[in-house]
Amino acid sequence: MKKAVFLDRDGVINANVFNVQTGAWESPHEVDDFHMFPWAIECLSRLQDHGFQLFLVSNQPSYAKGKTSLENIEAIHQEMHAILNKNRIYFTEYFYCYHHPDGIVPGYSIGCDCRKPGTFFLNEAQKKYKLDMKSSWMIGDRDSDIICGQKAGCKTIFVQDDKTNAGRSTPDFKVNDLREAIGIISAHI
Repeated sequence: MKKAVFLDRDGVINANVFNVQTGAWESPHEVDDFHMFPWAIECLSRLQDHGFQLFLVSNQPSYAKGKTSLENIEAIHQEMHAILNKNRIYFTEYFYCYHHPDGIVPGYSIGCDCRKPGTFFLNEAQKKYKLDMKSSWMIGDRDSDIICGQKAGCKTIFVQDDKTNAGRSTPDFKVNDLREAIGIISAHI
């Protein structure tokens, strides 16, 4: 069976952006606000070199909440995808949840199975790609990432950041950024 690393996007691969309207750190809402961390490419390349399949699993509720358009969210994804491809980083699949139960956009303002901490996307990946979840990892900067990974049977790494909500989960490891996470994974191969 194959091993995987499931990664949250915002706060792990790219920087969160301060939203002056909400007073919170959030996902970028426009392409110009999308900035990958300078170490992201090297880290993702190391995971590939270790034989992990890469999956992105990201809650993107900003459309449901009326903060940005689906076109902007797709443009940000395409920007990231282009940077990854240029650097020969190949994710097996990208999973995005656009829903939020407290949204304002009809059809997207719902409770759903795909929103983390639900395990819908991880379960789909496990079945489709025959993944060994006990040899797989979930890396994220929110409690919902850690809870999702644990419920799916993965080892979990929490990227600590004073800008995000955390504290209800008990990850296997806590790190300051993706570089430290890769060091932990490398030590456990």
